[in-house]
Amino acid sequence: MAAGTSRSPEAIFSSSSSPHSNWIYDVFLCFRGEDTRTNFTDHLYFALRDAGIKIFKDDKELRKGEDLASELLLTIQRSRISVIVFSRNYAASRWCLEELVAIMECRRIVTQLVLPIFYDVDPSDVRNQTGSFAKAFTKYEEHYMLDMDKVLKWRRALREAANLSGWNLKKTTDGHEAKFIRKIVEEILRKLNSTHLFIALYPVGVDSRVQDMAFWLNVGAGNIRMVGILGMGGIGKTTIAKAIYNQFFQGFEGKSFLANVRETSKESRGQVLLQEQLLSDILKTSEIKINSVDRGISIIKERLCNKAVLVILDDVDQMEQLNALVRRRDWFGSGSRIIITTRDEHLLKELEVDSVYTVTPMNDNESLELFSWHAFRNSFPTEDYIDLSRSVVAYCGGLPLALEVLGSFLFSRSMLEWKSALDKLKRIPHEQIQKKLRISFDRLSDNTEKDIFLDISCFFIGMDKDYVVKILDGCGFFAKIGINVLIQRCLLKVSGTNEFAMHDLLRDMGREIVREKHPNEPGKWSRLWRHEDAFDILTKNEGTKSIEGLTLELPSLNKVSFNSRAFIKMQRLRLLKVDNVRLTGDHKYLSKELRWLCWRGFPLKFMPNNFYLRNLVAIDLQYSNLKRVWKVPKLLEKMKILNLSHSHHLSQTPDFSRLPNLEQLILEDCTSLFEVHHSIGDLSNLVLVNLKDCKCLKSLPRNFYKLKSLETLILSGCSKFDNLADNLGEMESLKTLHADRTAIRRVPFSIVQLKNLKYLSLCGSKGSPSKSLPSLFWSWISLRKSPNSVNLLPVTLQGLNSLTHLCLRECNLSDDVIPTDLWSLCSLQILDLRCNSFESLPSRLGGLSNLQDLRLNHCKKLKSILDLPSSLIFLDARNCTALDRMPNLSKLSNMLGLLLGNCRKLVEIPGLDKRSNPIIYFDAGGCRNLTYTFKKSLLQVHVSFLLI
Repeated sequence: MAAGTSRSPEAIFSSSSSPHSNWIYDVFLCFRGEDTRTNFTDHLYFALRDAGIKIFKDDKELRKGEDLASELLLTIQRSRISVIVFSRNYAASRWCLEELVAIMECRRIVTQLVLPIFYDVDPSDVRNQTGSFAKAFTKYEEHYMLDMDKVLKWRRALREAANLSGWNLKKTTDGHEAKFIRKIVEEILRKLNSTHLFIALYPVGVDSRVQDMAFWLNVGAGNIRMVGILGMGGIGKTTIAKAIYNQFFQGFEGKSFLANVRETSKESRGQVLLQEQLLSDILKTSEIKINSVDRGISIIKERLCNKAVLVILDDVDQMEQLNALVRRRDWFGSGSRIIITTRDEHLLKELEVDSVYTVTPMNDNESLELFSWHAFRNSFPTEDYIDLSRSVVAYCGGLPLALEVLGSFLFSRSMLEWKSALDKLKRIPHEQIQKKLRISFDRLSDNTEKDIFLDISCFFIGMDKDYVVKILDGCGFFAKIGINVLIQRCLLKVSGTNEFAMHDLLRDMGREIVREKHPNEPGKWSRLWRHEDAFDILTKNEGTKSIEGLTLELPSLNKVSFNSRAFIKMQRLRLLKVDNVRLTGDHKYLSKELRWLCWRGFPLKFMPNNFYLRNLVAIDLQYSNLKRVWKVPKLLEKMKILNLSHSHHLSQTPDFSRLPNLEQLILEDCTSLFEVHHSIGDLSNLVLVNLKDCKCLKSLPRNFYKLKSLETLILSGCSKFDNLADNLGEMESLKTLHADRTAIRRVPFSIVQLKNLKYLSLCGSKGSPSKSLPSLFWSWISLRKSPNSVNLLPVTLQGLNSLTHLCLRECNLSDDVIPTDLWSLCSLQILDLRCNSFESLPSRLGGLSNLQDLRLNHCKKLKSILDLPSSLIFLDARNCTALDRMPNLSKLSNMLGLLLGNCRKLVEIPGLDKRSNPIIYFDAGGCRNLTYTFKKSLLQVHVSFLLI
């Protein structure tokens, strides 16, 4: 074969697709032509060909140079097995040695099986380059004196190949070539016939996921690793596991792929059958019989503890299965890899696997390609069906199972049939998809876990986890453990913002479980989540005792009335969410089992006295017409959450002594609220109070500040609120205090006692004149201040050791009122001082060892920044028009963003051109006084965003 342009094996291998889907040959035969072409190799070639093995033999003798052609490299890669015939003069051929290097590289990259044959040569001569091999390398070292790396590559490849298991003519059949060749052919046939698993008809996206898994497996390392493949049903776990098996099994002494472990375990003696299959696969014998699981464990430990094996357990759902087959690493030999596919993360944790590969849904391009192969037998939809195909793909949400099932179902159907199928899917999931996904639901251990899943899939997707947990706990569902089980079973997710998320097909599966028993009688469903069904039930008075949850959301302009008697039969109703609905008649007909009442736009001025609320855990009456909550206070001992936000007529809060276990009080934008009942100070479980934009509220009751459990207090936008009590420091659990745009004159000194405070925001609070300071000490301090300065903050903040965020934007702060010991805030990460009046920053600012983000923009009197902490990542000082001095930035190695736009007096930025790390975001637009020398030096600074 003629040589072409040289390319490295790595480049050839990485540029081609997976070898398993592109095999051309079963065997690639590598040999020294002058030694064996007309005898042994020729006989071996024809024996393999006659056995039906597709073989490549490189017969070309003339070479143009010493580098392998790209075509030959690809041929090596696309051969399932490489057979190397080592002969006496093998090393005399530079071409053979280059070919050997490529073969061994292929073995490393795609774990190809390499089988050496030692023909008339001792393996030790090959391994150590002695005998005839020594003579060849003596010449090479003289010839390649300036390129010893090439010689070392050849030596390393010979040593690695000679250490592999193969055949030695002298020792295998006492030199009888015919017997020797027959034995080789039999062994190769056995390896070819017992190996690869069918992966998928169209293995789209498999290769990239196998590469990801390869990182976690680290095949070839001597340790024993257990790796889990985790994901929801139909996500492709088994497909990936089979591809992993095909790619790596040849590098192990034994291998076993145990498919359908869950189903096999259901059979009589199921676990024993799995043990027998495991041993049979690895030991290559069918004679092992096991009479009990315990005996099987002993045999596995005895027979496999010295073997490097690849074991894959597919679809595991019980710990007993793992206990019977792979419970401990020391059951297997060094270098072994154990892979478990499952929908249950807890099993992997209990087994203490080394790592877990979580399978993610396919991206849009992969999804469209896989769907198209099944629907059109092509990689892309036909032109008329592109939009419809994208709609189906969006519905599938990257789930391979759904893409394959729906693609096959829609194959060769008309456009009208496609549209009809899509409409149907919006109401009724496909049976085949439903059946596969439902396995996870059916495996839940009890009805409380199933009820939690059904409640969330029907009502709570996108809602705050902690909020929902309180409601479900109130229903007696033990929600904390139940939700954790659902997450571990890949049925539920929690987003970064602590909200519930669920794959759309799992959501539809849950809703179909509710619907399927009475598909045409919504009144008999346990949950009504579709507005049209709920509307019909309430209109026609067809509710039954089966209904446990109902939601009906109507636009505010279309308020609809129903007779309260429509609820009379819904005696088990726990969850009720209605928007902009009016009820006529007596509210006593609503269920006494209600735990969650979410009634947006509640039309009445008071809650009716005969409305039974004693079992309620959460009341959400946002945008209500309430003036007061109750005329006669009610004892609601189970109430934990009260949300009356945007109730613009509400003037007073209820008597909290009747809500003794309240945890969250949310009264945002209650613009008429002027008083908070003094009994709030007795709520020992209260953790959140949100009074944002309550514009008539001036203060809080004195005993409010005795709340020991309160973690979050929000007063932002309370424009008349002018006083935080001196005993603020007694709120020992307070973590977050938002008081932006208030009339607060000063923050009490006791704030430094809040050891748990993490977030303090006082933006837009202007503070009080210095003369209002009370004590002689504070009066003395005030004499040092300018006439226009304000004392919003205490003279020191030392003690706020947990504070991570401090926001003081637009507080009219001047130099003499900024606490000089800001540096003492050892946990501070974000400091926002925008739009203030100081001329310089406090000294020792560099002592803020955790500060990452400093905002100073629009501080138009700021003249100098003398010190910055080395931890700083982002500095925004735009529109600081008086700024003329910056510190040396060369040692701020963490800084990624520097914004100095419109700092007109700035002449230089010391150290910017001497930094070792790049600044990614840089803005010096409008800095017209920067020197020419400095601007020229900026050309040497690596930045991604540069404005000068």
